[in-house]
Amino acid sequence: MRSLRIVNGVRAAFLLLCFWLGAVMAMGAESTPLLGATIGGLIGSSFVAVEILASTWSIRGFTTGTFGLLIGIFCAWLITRIDLFEFPWLDGIPHGDDVKIIYELSVYLGLGYIGTSLAVRSNREEFSFIVPYMRFRQEGMQEFPTVLDTNILIDGRIRRLILSKFLNGPFVVPRFVIEELQTLADSQATHKRERGKRGLEIISSLQEMRNIEVNVHDDFLENRRVPVDSRLIQIARRLGARILTNDVNLAQVAKVQSVSVLSLNDLADAMRPQLVIGETLQLDLVKSGKEDHQAVGYLPDGTMIVVNNAVNRIGDPVLVEVSSTIQTASGRLIFAELHKENTAN
Repeated sequence: MRSLRIVNGVRAAFLLLCFWLGAVMAMGAESTPLLGATIGGLIGSSFVAVEILASTWSIRGFTTGTFGLLIGIFCAWLITRIDLFEFPWLDGIPHGDDVKIIYELSVYLGLGYIGTSLAVRSNREEFSFIVPYMRFRQEGMQEFPTVLDTNILIDGRIRRLILSKFLNGPFVVPRFVIEELQTLADSQATHKRERGKRGLEIISSLQEMRNIEVNVHDDFLENRRVPVDSRLIQIARRLGARILTNDVNLAQVAKVQSVSVLSLNDLADAMRPQLVIGETLQLDLVKSGKEDHQAVGYLPDGTMIVVNNAVNRIGDPVLVEVSSTIQTASGRLIFAELHKENTAN
């Protein structure tokens, strides 16, 4: 809200300046100040309109577009150095000064537009091929801002990811996320209060870490009734950032809207060991299963293994052999049998 007010104040000051300059220039040209102020206001309003339409642009996108525009203008300058009207087959075409000005203006506008469009649609690899001295590092994705949502801060595993160097900053925490955590921390419900306090503690610990940049971003959306997920996606798009979350629905919506997402759930699934049928492993049985003869144990990553005919071995470390795996909505379920070495004992 605060940043939006500042932007609106700058816009108003710019328009007033345009009105004043238009009136002053009109008086200097012996014209009516009202006419000059009107023209100045129209020109200033057109610039403000362009700025509002380009509000979703990033500095990277603006720089890329400017570079493409310069290439287009340079190509147009090369083409206009050639006097086409000197060719014999163009003798019948009028080529006065007015025609030449229109021709050159058309070439500049056309190639400038094409250069800008191609540059905005290009990727980093194409830029490094065209401009070798502006080569981008392959690990540039690690330098993109990462927007953190409420769930990922409450989860707390982000701190270990940063300490292990698997994830680098800068990180962005929207102010409405902090407000949401503060609301949870002030809740009367114990579990909500603990979740809110944990999220705030994680933010504080991230800010205290060395070589990690954590920025609090003021919300630029004036309508507070917009859903939190939509505001996160709009902030990520505005900053050219990615979103780090463990919310499945937010990840899916962001991907549909072409916003880069890092899902902690996908990372956890990818890091789980891929057990195959017939593989043996050591397992601690901790409780009985759904069936009377079954016992249950867990791998270090939380994967549950159901062991048949092992209810009498609960509390003991046993050697088991994987017999089958089933993929369920909540994760992977593994069935195993006691290894022959256990039955021999």
